[in-house]
Amino acid sequence: MIKPRRYDEREKRTVYPVRKSIRDKIREDIDFVMAKNPNEMNELLKFLEEMGYEIRRGKHIGVKGKEQKSFIRIDSLGAGYREQDFEKIFSGDENFDPPPREKQSHRYEKPEKKFDMLIDIQEIIAKGKGPGYERWAKVHNIKQISQTLIYLRDHDIRDMEELAKRAGESSARFTELSQTIKDAEKRLAEIAVLKTHIINYSKTKDVYIAYRKAGYSKQFFEAHREEILLHKAAKEAFGQLESGIPKIKDLNQEYAELLQKKKEAYAEYRTIKEENKELQMAKHNLERFLNQQDEEQKAKEKQHNKSGQSL
Repeated sequence: MIKPRRYDEREKRTVYPVRKSIRDKIREDIDFVMAKNPNEMNELLKFLEEMGYEIRRGKHIGVKGKEQKSFIRIDSLGAGYREQDFEKIFSGDENFDPPPREKQSHRYEKPEKKFDMLIDIQEIIAKGKGPGYERWAKVHNIKQISQTLIYLRDHDIRDMEELAKRAGESSARFTELSQTIKDAEKRLAEIAVLKTHIINYSKTKDVYIAYRKAGYSKQFFEAHREEILLHKAAKEAFGQLESGIPKIKDLNQEYAELLQKKKEAYAEYRTIKEENKELQMAKHNLERFLNQQDEEQKAKEKQHNKSGQSL
């Protein structure tokens, strides 16, 4: 009978298998699709949809596989897989020949040590519960910062500069879409009012002509008050138009186009609204956390200087 060895006597594993990241999986699927020689970006995205990916179109293209909780921007996949790279490929200026896989991550593009929020913040949390950390924890609990770190990991954001850039872009796009929707709604309301005036003008035209022929009689006016007032309101509205009175057919076409534009903008608006909320929250949480660490470090240095002066 084989006697099992105690845990502390067992041979420890020192080499672990390399886990394939979500971005590696996306890159491999894109490699597979590109082997089919798609002619344009829409064809590439169509192939990805057939493979089970959700596609988010807009200012930045995002993809979401079955195992993903959120969309990942194509631009974050690294050299050879960015939208600008595919534009050059489909225009015939370049071939699809991305650099070796280990060079895809921007962590390897710059050899110098760079502040990595995912690693450094986790080290700060693991190290210690100093007074500064305790004060911070009262406002933002550990669960909240953990959720922020998960968000950063899923979106491959590793420094404040990148986080601030994405938050700014998201906020700008959110504002742009909001304005697009507001402008569309304003014009839709104007068209609805204008159509009503055109219809009212047509219906009350004969009554107003008779009113004029009656010498603007008060008796005639009282008998046809509503029609005459509607006719006058329509004429006043037409007088404010810079061009002539449009046709109902043209207004209906413009109305339909605006509705479609609003629908498309609103679809992206809902996505970007959530994305912007998450980015701004992540930025806020990290700024508070890092500022607290700076304050704690300054307090330690101040205390150290005082100790040195007292010796």
